[in-house]
Amino acid sequence: MDGRGAREAYREVIFENIGELLPLSVIDAARNGDAQAVESVLRYYEGYINKLCTRTLYDPDGQPRVRVDEYMKRRLEIKLIHSIVSMN
Repeated sequence: MDGRGAREAYREVIFENIGELLPLSVIDAARNGDAQAVESVLRYYEGYINKLCTRTLYDPDGQPRVRVDEYMKRRLEIKLIHSIVSMN
């Protein structure tokens, strides 16, 4: 897949379930430390984060299983939270 195709695939994932943009008031509240607003931002980007963290893992019998890497997901969520609150 070329770079343009990858961008299009990610764009589809980002806007697949969103429907509407995250209100600026929610982003401002999250920047000011409002826990509920931060949770709203995390929920907004959850599908995209899950897509980025999807991995093929193998069970003990060698069968492939597609799963979300929860460790990587938490790390990305922490990075997102850190980015939000340090935007001052």
